Amino acid sequence: MSTQDSVETERKYDADLETPLPAFVDITGVERVADPADHQLEAVYFDTDGLTLAKHRITLRRRTGGTDSGWHLKLPADRDTRVEIHAPLGQPEAVPEELAERLLVFTRGEELRPVARIHTRRTLHRLYGSEDVTLADFADDHVTAETLHPMQLERRWREWEFELVHGDEVLFESAERVLSVAGATPSGHASKLARAFGTAWPSAVPIPPKARPKGSAGDAVVAYIAAQIAEITALDSGVRQGADDAVHGMRSAARRLRSTLSAYGKLFDAEAGDQLKAELKWLTKVLGKARDAEVLRDRIGELLNDKPDGVVPASAATRINAELEESFNAGYRGMLRSLATKRYFRLLDALEKFRDEPPTRPRAGKKARPVTAKLAAKAIKRVRRSQKAASREAGAQHDMALHQIRKDAKRLRHAAEALQGVHGKPAAKLARRAQKIQKILGEHQDSVVSRSVLLRLANDMGGSVEDNSPYGPLLAAEEQRAADSEARYEKLAKKKRLNPL
Repeated sequence: MSTQDSVETERKYDADLETPLPAFVDITGVERVADPADHQLEAVYFDTDGLTLAKHRITLRRRTGGTDSGWHLKLPADRDTRVEIHAPLGQPEAVPEELAERLLVFTRGEELRPVARIHTRRTLHRLYGSEDVTLADFADDHVTAETLHPMQLERRWREWEFELVHGDEVLFESAERVLSVAGATPSGHASKLARAFGTAWPSAVPIPPKARPKGSAGDAVVAYIAAQIAEITALDSGVRQGADDAVHGMRSAARRLRSTLSAYGKLFDAEAGDQLKAELKWLTKVLGKARDAEVLRDRIGELLNDKPDGVVPASAATRINAELEESFNAGYRGMLRSLATKRYFRLLDALEKFRDEPPTRPRAGKKARPVTAKLAAKAIKRVRRSQKAASREAGAQHDMALHQIRKDAKRLRHAAEALQGVHGKPAAKLARRAQKIQKILGEHQDSVVSRSVLLRLANDMGGSVEDNSPYGPLLAAEEQRAADSEARYEKLAKKKRLNPL
C-alpha cells in the first residue's frame, strides 16, 4: 500500500443554517466561481482509548464519498496548515500499516479504535482567478456527528471551510472579511472532530516554557530538552521508513538529551536524571548499530571508488561491500525491533513526564545566566583535562584518548547549544568551537574504526596487510586520513581556546 503526502492550508468558520452564501467575487483576485458540486461524505475517526491522537491534535479517519475517498492522517504543521497523508480505503476497521507505523511514537502500542462517525453534506464551490488559476475551494458543510468513545453524543451544525489551492495569505485575509460580512465567524474548534466531542475534547499537550535571558536556569534547560524530545518524535516515522539521515538525526537528539542531563544534572533530581541517561544511552546504542554501519559502509565504499581499477581486486571489493551491507541491514533490523518494544515507549513516556513535570531542585529556580555559566565551565574543564591526558599517550592509547576528547567536546557543544537562548552569541561561539573539535576528531575515530574492520577482514582471509594484500592500499589511505585529521586538530587546539561564558 502506498501513501501520498500533501499540505492542507485552510480556515474554518461557523455559520447559522439560514446564513446566506458569501459574495465570492468580492474576494480579492476571484474572477470566476465554478458551478457548485454536491457530495455526501461519511467519515469514521480513529484514536486510542485515551484519545492520544486528539491530545497531539492529530486526526486519523477513513472517509468515503467526495473526490478523495480513503484513509486520511492529518498532522499539525503551522497556523492554518496541516500535513495530510492519504492511503487507499482498504478495510473499514483495519488502519493501514503505513499510517499506524507513523503513529507508533504517539500510540506506543495502544490499539486504534473508532471514536466518532461524522456525516457531511457538502456543497463545494471552486474559486478561480486570472487565467483560470484555481485559487481556493469553499465548502458549505451541513454536519451530523456522533461520538462513539469514551461517551456517546450527537450534534448537528453548519460550517464553512476555505482551503487555499494556489491562493496566498492575501486571499485568506480578503476572504475572511467577505465571509464575516455574510455573517460567519471564525470557528472556535480546530476540526469537526473537536466540535463533535465538545467539552469532552481533551486539552492539548502543554507547550514547555521558552528560554529567556532573565528567566530561570531550569526553564532554559527544560526548553532545550523539549526541543530534542520534539525532534525524536518528528523523526520516529522517518527512521522506521528508512528516510535519509533520519537515524542520524534521532541519535543526535538522543545524545543532546543525554549531554544536557549530564551537564546540568545538578538542577534536577539525581535519580530521575540518571534513569533517563541510562535509557538514552541504550537508545543511542540501538540507533548507533545501524548508523555506524552506514557510515562505515559509505566511508570504505568511497575509498574503493577512489582507487584506480585493479588496485583492489574485484573479489576483495565485493567481499568488503557485502559484509558492510549485511552489517548495516542487521543493525537496521535490530533497531526496528527495539523501536517497537515497551522499553522504547516507556522511555518516551519518561521523557515527556520530565519535560512536563521537571523534577527540579531549588537551584533550578535561580537566574539562568550565572547558574548555567558555572555549569558550562565544568564541561570546558572536562575537555581540557582530556586534552592534557591525550598529550601523554601514544599508539592505540593515544587514539582512545583522542576519542575521549571528541566525546567531551560533543558534550560541551550540546551544553552550549542549550544556552543560546540565555547567553546568545557567546554560547553560539562556544558551541561552534566545540563542534569543530568534535568533527575533526570524529573523522579520526572513523578512520580508527575503519582500519580495525579492514584488518579483521584481512586476517579472516588468512593473509596479511603487506604490499601484496588487497587491503594494503585501503589501510594506507585510512592511516593518512587519521594523520591528517590529527594534524588539523593539533592546529585548532593551539589556535582556538574554549572560553567560559
